[in-house]
Amino acid sequence: MTKPCIITVAITGSVPRKENNPAVPITVPEQVESTQEAFEAGATLAHVHVRNDDGSTTSDPEKFGRLKEGIEKHCPGMIVQFSTGGRSGQGSERGGMLFHRPDMASLSTGSCNFPLRIYENPPELIEDLAAKMMQYDIKPEIEAFDLSMLYQAVRLCEEGKIRAPLHVQFVMGVKNALPVVREALEFMVSELHRLMPAATWTGAGIGKDQLTLNRWSLELGGHCRTGLEDNIRFDKTRFAASNAELVKRVADLCGQYDRTVATVAEARKLLGLRPAA
Repeated sequence: MTKPCIITVAITGSVPRKENNPAVPITVPEQVESTQEAFEAGATLAHVHVRNDDGSTTSDPEKFGRLKEGIEKHCPGMIVQFSTGGRSGQGSERGGMLFHRPDMASLSTGSCNFPLRIYENPPELIEDLAAKMMQYDIKPEIEAFDLSMLYQAVRLCEEGKIRAPLHVQFVMGVKNALPVVREALEFMVSELHRLMPAATWTGAGIGKDQLTLNRWSLELGGHCRTGLEDNIRFDKTRFAASNAELVKRVADLCGQYDRTVATVAEARKLLGLRPAA
């Protein structure tokens, strides 16, 4: 039997529109519309940030709440995943919107270098965010920007601070962090399966490497992330026209690797999530 592939769409990210792609949605209505288009193209999980009108990222709980409500209304059953990343605020503020109870939230389990800054995730913050996710029955997506973050996630799970089974996203291609190396991905996947046999995983590539990670993930039995947050250019000559265009590219690839595109029900079952309301 073929293994369904969960397609995650990262719709907006933290880079201002003019520096990334003119198609990146900024306002909540734009984000809802873009997510609906991606959902109809095959995405079953939306990774979301919210922004101020000038394009800067914010942790505004009210905006997160409106975005979640809009996605649930227009994309029935779609998995909503809030970002708790470093551009969404300082310290515990990064988890200040989790009371809205999204299905999932991102959780980076260590610090690393980014292109122009240190992505700081000190142990006390990691545990604070993990505790909030446990309190509100939110499944973490472990964002692993290097190998150590995988082992820290396993430790947190063994200590009962996050629930099994783990879902890990391996992020490759961020300058100064994990490079795009096939052998490195294969090793991390094998370690994840050795330590947590029931775990699931997604591959995420940045910019030109987005398609590379899509292909590797499909071949190795993982799930795929795409979207305008990670994409700099769709090809050498143009920006992607929409999140839906990038999702469709992954959906079309699935058949080449004998994979099907996961339905909402399949995605929730694979990730061990509660049924959609």
